[in-house]
Amino acid sequence: MLKKLIFGIAFLSVVFSCSQPQREDVDFEAWGRYWFQGKAEISSFDLTQYRYGEAREGEAVLVFVTEDFSRSNQVKLDNPDQAGRDKQSVIKMNQTRDFVTGIYPYHMMLSAFTPTKEQSNGVKFTMSSQEWCGQSFVQLNLKSGDSYSGKIFSYFEKEGDDSFSFSGLSEDDLWNLIRINPNQIPTGSVSMMPSLFYQRFTHKGFEAQEAFVRVRDISNNRSQVEVTYSNGNRVLKVDFEKEFPYQIMAWEEEDTRSDGSKEVTKASRKGLKVVDYWTRNKVEDEFLRKELNLKN
Repeated sequence: MLKKLIFGIAFLSVVFSCSQPQREDVDFEAWGRYWFQGKAEISSFDLTQYRYGEAREGEAVLVFVTEDFSRSNQVKLDNPDQAGRDKQSVIKMNQTRDFVTGIYPYHMMLSAFTPTKEQSNGVKFTMSSQEWCGQSFVQLNLKSGDSYSGKIFSYFEKEGDDSFSFSGLSEDDLWNLIRINPNQIPTGSVSMMPSLFYQRFTHKGFEAQEAFVRVRDISNNRSQVEVTYSNGNRVLKVDFEKEFPYQIMAWEEEDTRSDGSKEVTKASRKGLKVVDYWTRNKVEDEFLRKELNLKN
């Protein structure tokens, strides 16, 4: 009986998901020639990350790649050819940040999964942070519309192992929307959850806030997404190329502290490769890191 109930819920979820409207004003024929060639786009960045009131020099990496995703389980499919209607095409962003605070290092990673052709919010977001004090992990899952459920596992007592929910757009969804097409970004006043990286650094609660979003041209060949939160605590700017495939060139995060001081985190691109990195795991492939200008 329980198995039948679970199957029925999963079936209804699949049927509902298949009724999702498709994205409009996106040339998916040209889009697919770049994104469905069986490779990932990797870009490296010089990073200036503020932490504990000081600027830290480090590195960031963005990895964008398309994958076949399970609608019902919200994980990458092992056998997509056998998944039927449970298969969903997503674009995945992995963003890593590595920097040192005094004697000890930070290693951080954020993943965002956004449907490519279906008009939908990102379906899953995860963030992990490792440093010598301990580890933390957060996961958001889209339930319906713009409603998310989340879980956090942390070594901090006040956070502990906890669950939460919110409705709105995730700031971390914007990076994938740029790559699909900037015209997919909602502009104006938006209910938005700040980045999971921001939540990690500030230890603030997981709740959507009012934000103003705009997309503007900043040069002949670059545009910028700007997000300004109404509480005045955070401004995000992401610079990208105007033309397809809308590559990310730089970003800036301005955070205003309780004493009114401003901390500005910046990243600027220094390397780019389009490569099937998952097959390049031999010692002889390490030269590719040098081509990306990675230090470590």
